[in-house]
Amino acid sequence: MEANDQANIKLAREYFIRADGGRPDVLELFHEDAELYFPKFGFGSGRNSFLEMVKGFEGSLEYIQHDYDSFTFIPSGDYLIVEGTSHGRISGKSWAGGTTPGGRFCNIFKFREGRISSLHIYLDPDYAGEDEARFRWGKNRQW
Repeated sequence: MEANDQANIKLAREYFIRADGGRPDVLELFHEDAELYFPKFGFGSGRNSFLEMVKGFEGSLEYIQHDYDSFTFIPSGDYLIVEGTSHGRISGKSWAGGTTPGGRFCNIFKFREGRISSLHIYLDPDYAGEDEARFRWGKNRQW
């Protein structure tokens, strides 16, 4: 693995740590003109779009913790794919990726000049599995 890949992995890990801790200095990891994508939020432009996205969880997200030790990193040039799980509590209900329907994710980072220039987050934002109608194969499947 190249040194640039290692640097990008380190930066992505730092992103998850700061974001999980609700640290405002997470924005320092992003370029001013960074692009963000999150399901149901859509696209945002600029580092402050991360804060706009997070505001959608105000009053409901009690905590989130990504499972750092089980991440899969797939580097490719300026890109880094991170697949993993998280656990947490939202609106009084807990989830744990791999145990409950919610909590699996895949993020695609793009880096420029040692910062995040693009972050696309792919997951089901129904962390607690409350959207019963869309469990087309039943809720009792192995996660």
